[in-house]
Amino acid sequence: MDSKLDFHPRLFSALKNYSKEKFMADLMAGIIVGIVALPLAIAFGIASGVSPQQGLITAIIGGFIVSFLGGSSVQIGGPTGAFIVIVYGIIQSFGIEGLAIATAMAGIILLLMGIFKLGTIIRFIPYPIVIGFTSGIALTIFTTQIKDLFGLTMESVPADFISKWIAYFQSFGTTNFWSLGIGLISILLIIITPKLSKKIPGSLVAIIIMTIIAYVLKHHFGITGIETIGDRFTIDSSLPQPAGLQINMETINQLLPAAFTIAMLGAIESLLSATVADGVTGDRHNSNTELIAQGAANIVSPIFGGIPVTGAIARTMTNINNGGITPIAGIIHAIVLLLILLFLAPLTTHIPMACLAGVLIIVSYNMSEWRTVKSMMKNQKADIAVLWVTLILTVIFNLTIAIEIGLLLAVLSFLRRVTENTHISVLRNELDQSANKTETLSEEQLSLEKGVEVYEIDGPFFFGIANKFDEQMRILGDKPLVRIIRMRKVPFIDSTGIHNLEIFINSSRKENIHVILSGVNPTVHASLERMGVEALLGDEYIFDNIHKAVAKANIMASELKAQPK
Repeated sequence: MDSKLDFHPRLFSALKNYSKEKFMADLMAGIIVGIVALPLAIAFGIASGVSPQQGLITAIIGGFIVSFLGGSSVQIGGPTGAFIVIVYGIIQSFGIEGLAIATAMAGIILLLMGIFKLGTIIRFIPYPIVIGFTSGIALTIFTTQIKDLFGLTMESVPADFISKWIAYFQSFGTTNFWSLGIGLISILLIIITPKLSKKIPGSLVAIIIMTIIAYVLKHHFGITGIETIGDRFTIDSSLPQPAGLQINMETINQLLPAAFTIAMLGAIESLLSATVADGVTGDRHNSNTELIAQGAANIVSPIFGGIPVTGAIARTMTNINNGGITPIAGIIHAIVLLLILLFLAPLTTHIPMACLAGVLIIVSYNMSEWRTVKSMMKNQKADIAVLWVTLILTVIFNLTIAIEIGLLLAVLSFLRRVTENTHISVLRNELDQSANKTETLSEEQLSLEKGVEVYEIDGPFFFGIANKFDEQMRILGDKPLVRIIRMRKVPFIDSTGIHNLEIFINSSRKENIHVILSGVNPTVHASLERMGVEALLGDEYIFDNIHKAVAKANIMASELKAQPK
């Protein structure tokens, strides 16, 4: 494995051939993406249980670092809907400081993943798990917005899914129809706007129009009960000051599971976003560099009060669709948000909470992947089970448990499939070679001397198969004189397989049965040599093809039968 660090930020290579034309394209894309990111950053911040200002800070710092250090030319970083559930849960259990520490720890994990070249991690996450927790997160986000959408009067909103809905049904009598109207019209505007113009983001249109309407209703018509951001939060338009994090072993032990979940979710979402972008642009991102950038962003963001950062698919696609070419567009998007925070922050206090709820409901709908879930119901039962277990655990419990149990089920399902598809066959008298593609023979069949048996293993000889092999050997009938274990279709063997093979060799010897190995590839041979099986059996009993093995076995069987009893 190459020990050289795989860190090549796209920004530096892009600047080598940078031109005025590219800058103008990046400038326009960056401004538009910054405007699109504004309502999302505020909405994600509030939904996560922090202030709108912290959502903006995350988009500014995260967006800048991801573009400055990232391995994708067009990736846009910032807060995303996927983190709402996990962030809200951490704040409930450990407070804002606990969230900051967990985010920084997640950043370190991401950094190490990039340094140790684990950028292909997304390939090892089964698709049903990704769809399961994505759909579960979408349903949870939708659930969290019901209070603000209906303008319900509630003392507190329960943390868990089922209790939330029980509390909502008990409080629907307090619905504020002005808030509900604002929320529903916001959803309608977000749906309609793209049909009129692809360039103008529907969420921005909804926020501008509904903020004006809400302001007029409150201040000129005396309508009460329409809650705005300013009613719930105070937005400081000054630059955030860095603050230290108090980390100790006890804190690390408590927050490590949450940090791991943030890191895994960040890695999956950022690399998925970069992969989607590659499909549109024809480019190819550097996944290890991207993970290092995501790690750096998540280490720095909490120091300034931010929440977790990852690649945002919607904003990345907005960047591409509006002409973004290089990471400069992402940096400009961060600068636009910074200017809005410094000079226009007071205006955001008039945004109705019901309007933001409408924005997030559309986000949850787009995240829900309901069409994919519907199509996956035609898949194998094991995949369907993994999908629904992950989805239900995400909704009812939390994302950490969902990912852990989902991965466990996926691994068990994979092992079961491999075990079912690995066969052990017993051959006597004659060996048919007509289907053999890997060994060149002069005849179609090989004759086996009486007393010689061939046991062929078709598949990897690992812990899931080793016990199956052992069980099959125990139920055999008459004892042979020589056993050939044919391993031409064994791509690898693990320690459990080697252990069972040793037991099989030793038990055969006790019964005066000789064992020969055939078709052993170099990788398996090296494992046998390293673990002492070659020394136990003898190199003269390990062959690379069946011709030599059968010839040796036939001679041995003839000699053994000729010996006086």
